Amino acid sequence: MKKILLLLLSVLLLSGCAANNNELASQTTFILDTVAKITIYDTENKTSSDEKNELINKCFSLCQDYEKMLSTTIEGSDIWKINHSNGKPTVVSGETADLIRLAIKYSKLSDGRFDITIEPVSSLWDFKSDSPTPPDGSAISKAVNHVGYKNIHIDKNTVTLSDSKASIDLGGIAKGYIGDKAKEFLEQNGVTKSIIDFGGNILVIDNDKDNDKNEPFKIGIQKPFSKSGELIGVLKTTDDSIVTSGTYERYFKYNGKLYHHLLDTSTGWPVDNGLSAVTIIAPNSADADALSTAAFCLGKDKGMKLIESIPDTEAVFITNDGKLTYTDGIKNIGEFK
Repeated sequence: MKKILLLLLSVLLLSGCAANNNELASQTTFILDTVAKITIYDTENKTSSDEKNELINKCFSLCQDYEKMLSTTIEGSDIWKINHSNGKPTVVSGETADLIRLAIKYSKLSDGRFDITIEPVSSLWDFKSDSPTPPDGSAISKAVNHVGYKNIHIDKNTVTLSDSKASIDLGGIAKGYIGDKAKEFLEQNGVTKSIIDFGGNILVIDNDKDNDKNEPFKIGIQKPFSKSGELIGVLKTTDDSIVTSGTYERYFKYNGKLYHHLLDTSTGWPVDNGLSAVTIIAPNSADADALSTAAFCLGKDKGMKLIESIPDTEAVFITNDGKLTYTDGIKNIGEFK
């Protein structure tokens, strides 16, 4: 059995102003290997729904440009060129270089549990197949020898992989980064109330400072493996990003055993540490994206310690038996069953 759950977080309730605005605009498309939805409720100039839709179209176009730059599989992308360089120096855009630097930062913070050089291993796993099976064990053992963020060397905009068989996959951070760029674009174009949902990477804009009665967005955290979309809790925010990494995001079962996409960088096999999901709330989605994977792969105790060391960042850990553990700051913004 295969299941790909694309929407990990659900928008439950918007502020009263947003919910009653008849001039809202909303569009859904498939991008970044997921279902993406952008909804604009209000702008500085109270633009019409047609004008809002035009902004959304431009925003999605911007996201497609970033996808072409950061994708592992699109031929000619910056990452594709690095991965096909056979270890030779590769000149990339400044934004690509900066994102790789950010990824390396989180690799260091997580002792390599988050590592964008996982690509030799992740490429062996096919969670989209109609009849998925685990990769050959010997192939995983060989591939994992080429995983190691210390093989990445950056000099200004030039990236070199010291291991010619190493390769990069930004899947654990690029969606968040592109979400940040989408939010930045909308804010620069006068959007004051909006929600961006990139397959569970949620970003909100709520800059209506003139409305004292403005209520925060309420974002639901889904109960892992719930067939009905049952929620395990709600987080309230007006400006943050909320990102979840979970075993129920992409997985398949083979011979009665569940295999998910969150891979152990030391073994190449799915992480097995008693966690079902980790949700991160942070100011930037790129950070939240990387941290959700890092905290999950570190496990509850080490993951909690990591998140508590980072300012303005909170986390909710959900174990396989449905128990919740969360950082202190969640008490001010979360409601749980």
